[in-house]
Parts: sequence; structure tokens; C-alpha cells
Amino acid sequence: MFSGAFTALVTPFRNGEVDVEALEGMVEFQIGNGIHGLVPCGTTGETPAMSEAEDRVVIETVVRVANGRVPVIAGSGSNSTDMAIKYTRMAEESGADGSLQVAPYYNKPTQEGLYRHFAAIAESTSLPLVLYNIPGRTGITIEADTIARLAEVPNIVGVKESTLSMNMTSDIKKLCGEDFDVLSGDDPVTLPLMSLGGVGVISVSSNVAPRAMSDMVNALLDGDFERGRELHYELLPLFRALFVESNPIPVKTAASLLGLCSDEMRLPLVPMEGENLRHLQETLDASAHLLPTPEEV
Repeated sequence: MFSGAFTALVTPFRNGEVDVEALEGMVEFQIGNGIHGLVPCGTTGETPAMSEAEDRVVIETVVRVANGRVPVIAGSGSNSTDMAIKYTRMAEESGADGSLQVAPYYNKPTQEGLYRHFAAIAESTSLPLVLYNIPGRTGITIEADTIARLAEVPNIVGVKESTLSMNMTSDIKKLCGEDFDVLSGDDPVTLPLMSLGGVGVISVSSNVAPRAMSDMVNALLDGDFERGRELHYELLPLFRALFVESNPIPVKTAASLLGLCSDEMRLPLVPMEGENLRHLQETLDASAHLLPTPEEV
């Protein structure tokens, strides 16, 4: 159902508020540069520091500007099942095409608890759901066997896979079949994950390099792994620079340096400085051929 390069959008702020005008411009910039889909209100969008009302503004803005040109998968998960249901219904009301559901963080449920959590959310909505498996942030892994059980739920259609394990990707593909979408959750492993049958990526780097990311994923979907590898290695320095500090600090800084939005963040995230900032700027300069021109921003 969902394939291609999807951008995990940053949320632009100005003077403590969501910068709707900048967000509108970012959506147009993404679509104009060939991105296949948009994912607002994920980790990259700083949603842990945002209110429900702000999430609604962001999702509604992205849906309105996208206007059906690309699918919008809204992050609407929570470590509370009741809250995840509430946020997912809000995303559905806002016109989203799908929902990204992170594994419950901090409370560390069992595999049975994970199954019941996601199944309850799926039952509450008609939206297609994409699971989000990111143990580095949540403290819990959705095991492949559990994902296979969840794949039998009609509107659970895929997983954003961020364990960095190709064994996990192989197990998911083997257990869940071709109709279950596996999307990379980490830009640097998109190439190997797609070689195992993955169908795309939910990308951080595409906030600033949407054309290059969509070109790489298009090549891989077309079976042109030589071109895909070439673009992977061109993008690799940028992938690494955008994770020199916790996401989304570097990518929002990079978006600011390119003129896409301000670098305003919400505590506990703080702006980059010192050597990391210099390294990011040097990488952007060296990767200029992959990035938008001033006229494109």
C-alpha cells in the first residue's frame, strides 16, 4: 500500500508556535522535488513536546497542502493505548491517509501486550496502520513473530523497521509475505533493506535532500541497484552528519541553514553549536549537488 521515499517532516516553529507558513512551504518543496509521501508528527517532528491541538494543526496543514498529491501518514502513536486511539481518530478526522504507530515506550509491555495494543488501535479506526519498530528509543522490540500476528489484522499494512537488523528484516519478509510493506526507518540501511524486499524508507535526510532520496528509492524499486548504490554512497556523508546529535537537532539545523525554516526547537532539544555545527555545515557544502538551490527553497 505504501512504497517509496516518505519524509519524516520536521515541525517548524517561530516564537513558540507552529510556523504554518513555513510548513506549507516545506510540503510544496517536498512534493515539487518528487517525494512519494509525507509523515508529519513523528519523532523528527518533535511531537513529544507538542500538544494535541498542535498535532492537529500540523496534520491538517500537511493534508490540506498535499491535497491528495501524495499520501500523508500521520504519527499518532502513544505509550497509552487509549491516547493512541484518541490521536489516531484525530488523524483520521484531519484527513490523513494512514497512521504511524510507535511501539509503546517506557512502560515496556510484553509481546502479548504489544499485540493487544496495536490490535485495539486498528479496531478503532479505518486508517491503514504502519507499525514503528525502534527499540533504541522505546526500549522494546516488536518481534518478527508479533509483527506476523499483527499483519493478519486487515488494516495493519506495514512496518517502519528501525532495529538496524537485516536478520529482523528477513524474518519479517519471510513471515509476513509480499503484501506487507517493510519501510526502512534509518536512511543508511535503506539500500540493504530494500535488497531484502523492503519497499522504501521513511526518511530524515529527505527533509533537505528529497530529490536525491526519491531518486535512490526509485532506482531500487526499479531493480537498478547499481544506480541505487551510487546514490547511497553519495548521500552517506549527509546521512551520518544528520545524526551526529539526536534527531531532529541536526536536520532542523540543516533545514534552517538552507532557508527552509527556523532552527527553533523545544526543550529538552537545544541548538547545535561548536564542532558538530561546523561539521554539519561542511557536509552540506560538500553535498551541495544533492541539495536544493536557493531558487528551489
